[in-house]
Amino acid sequence: MYLTARRDADQLSVTLSGEWRSQRFADIEAEFGAVDFAGARSMHVSTGQAQFDLTGAWVLRDFLERARAAGLTVELDPPRPSTLALVERCQIGQPPHPHHHIEWLEPATHAVEGLGRRAVLGLHQVASGVSFLGRISVAGAGDLMRLRLRPVSVARHVYDTGVTAVPIVSLIAFLISVILAYMGAQQLQRFGADIFVVDLVTVGVLRELGVLLTAIIVAGRSGSAFAAELGVMQLNQEIDALSAIGVDPIEVLVLPRLVGLVIALPLLALVADLIGLVGGGLLCHALLDMPLVQYLNRAQSAIASTTFWVGIVKAPVFACLIALCGCFCGMSVRGSSRELGRLTTLAVVQSIFFVILVDAVFAVVFMELDV
Repeated sequence: MYLTARRDADQLSVTLSGEWRSQRFADIEAEFGAVDFAGARSMHVSTGQAQFDLTGAWVLRDFLERARAAGLTVELDPPRPSTLALVERCQIGQPPHPHHHIEWLEPATHAVEGLGRRAVLGLHQVASGVSFLGRISVAGAGDLMRLRLRPVSVARHVYDTGVTAVPIVSLIAFLISVILAYMGAQQLQRFGADIFVVDLVTVGVLRELGVLLTAIIVAGRSGSAFAAELGVMQLNQEIDALSAIGVDPIEVLVLPRLVGLVIALPLLALVADLIGLVGGGLLCHALLDMPLVQYLNRAQSAIASTTFWVGIVKAPVFACLIALCGCFCGMSVRGSSRELGRLTTLAVVQSIFFVILVDAVFAVVFMELDV
């Protein structure tokens, strides 16, 4: 017996007992079908002696709904079965508030709901980013106090992010400086101001283009690599294994990448500046018949004492942004290779966005400081 029904005037008392499992579905349904609601106005259900799985809770819910549909007032003895509460929360095909359903408000409701979800998700991401930055700061301070700098790991990342990137950075810097000199020469030749092409190339490359293009290349190259490497380690549970043996993943995986890129990016920016100046000089010599000695003299007079340092000082900041975005996205990978691809792409997009944003901030600050 799974239920006992007792009639007292117009009140029906039902006591449930036994194990309400999926294997006994047919027997429970048969006993429920034998309950007669005729003449009853209320029903009192006691569930204290029964044990429910999800199937049993679903059968009980259907029984209660049939009683309500027959006009009975249903009372359920506490404690309410937790599985029944779960089934009621997960009802499919029923709006949560049917009495408040207004069809013409649906688009606005969905829009507000989507905006709220995005706002909450954004807040969670900001909180996660701040927490990640705090963990890096604590781990870095601890390494400095203990003089545990991991030079081998840092040197490997300097090689991976810096030395191997020299060819592509040099090529891009050369081409950009040639394009800049060519476009400037086309316009300035009309006014007989060919000599100012040198100013355009030297100041443009040293202050902005050299370090900015280098940072964008490194973001696409090393930022994605950081995210992919750490993401694969997350999927393979290697990072969980490090934590299980008492090794801090931030200390051994993130900090060496951050320090290595902070060292490598200024050196790459220096290479880009040199190659850019050489490319501009070669184009001025080929297109404007400008002697290289004249180009060097004009470049020396065009470059102020702060021109070079204005570009180089940005490089460590850009390196921190790229490394943080790549490592954060890599450490956030969960669940599947699709998430790995999405976060690797997101790491590159975020890195480039923050690099350009911070470069604009630097431009405004240097303009206000008259540097």
